[in-house]
Amino acid sequence: MEIERITSGASNEVFIIRRGEERWVLRRPSPNSPAPPTTMGREFLVLSALEGTPVPHPTPHALCEDDTVLGAPFYLMECVDGFAPRMPLPSPFDTDEAARHAMGTTLIDALADLSRVDWRARGLERFGKPDNYLERQVDRWLGQLERARNRDLPDVDAVSEWLRMHTPDMGEAGIMHGDVHLGNVMFHHGAPARIAAIVDWEQSTIGDPLVDLGWLLALWDEPDDEPIRGMSEMRVAQEPGFPTRAELSERYASATGRALDDLGWYEVLALFKLGCVLEGAYSRYASGASTNPAHARLEHMVPNLFRSAAAIVAKGGKPR
Repeated sequence: MEIERITSGASNEVFIIRRGEERWVLRRPSPNSPAPPTTMGREFLVLSALEGTPVPHPTPHALCEDDTVLGAPFYLMECVDGFAPRMPLPSPFDTDEAARHAMGTTLIDALADLSRVDWRARGLERFGKPDNYLERQVDRWLGQLERARNRDLPDVDAVSEWLRMHTPDMGEAGIMHGDVHLGNVMFHHGAPARIAAIVDWEQSTIGDPLVDLGWLLALWDEPDDEPIRGMSEMRVAQEPGFPTRAELSERYASATGRALDDLGWYEVLALFKLGCVLEGAYSRYASGASTNPAHARLEHMVPNLFRSAAAIVAKGGKPR
């Protein structure tokens, strides 16, 4: 048996396991992970529920919740053959604008498919708490921020107050991924663009699928935008050919029939939530509890996220 570490993030580690010609991916919490011990079971459950649906995902194979085996719960899943978009893009996506355009539209189509999955029929009745889901968001993430906050973030209060005052009525509940962006999508090699799997389901729940759309669009940078996260490796969607945010939202509305009148609210929520989460990582770095050099960039990135949210608010809640 051969074991190769692929990623080692703050929450989870991913390994490739090889035995002869067989390959699996093993996913487990990182040491000192802030994620609860039930996360692996939740991920395995939602991936199992998606079997037989049109939503592209890695097939789950086995779950072990006995932490005496590896020191933490873990699960094995299919080893997907594909790539997650990073700069520079592989051929033909490095030059083919039509192929890049399809990377965006196929992702929207997958999100639309996810929103239509009958989660009750798939055994996910207890997977989340969709009642008053939107009303709970500000207090949840603001509470997380306040536990870590040790510096002034001037836009937080105005943004959180605006979110509370303009909370929209939630439509039909659905399965949410919780962290949809190009970095969590694997594409098959070669054109045309086809999604091999959406990965990293640790934040999945039952809630408002428009939260997923707002998250994707809030972090989707167009060519003339300054990258909202200030990270050059995240600027994939700024390459010529990728669809605009307006094109993505129109395609989603057409595919799902959901009204997008409050789309700006969902984008503000996305930026607010990400700022709250990342401030926790920066606080650990500033206090010396984390030595991850990537967290140093959060000193400026977090205020930029709240500032970007405040800019949408200043425009009357119009989307980016």
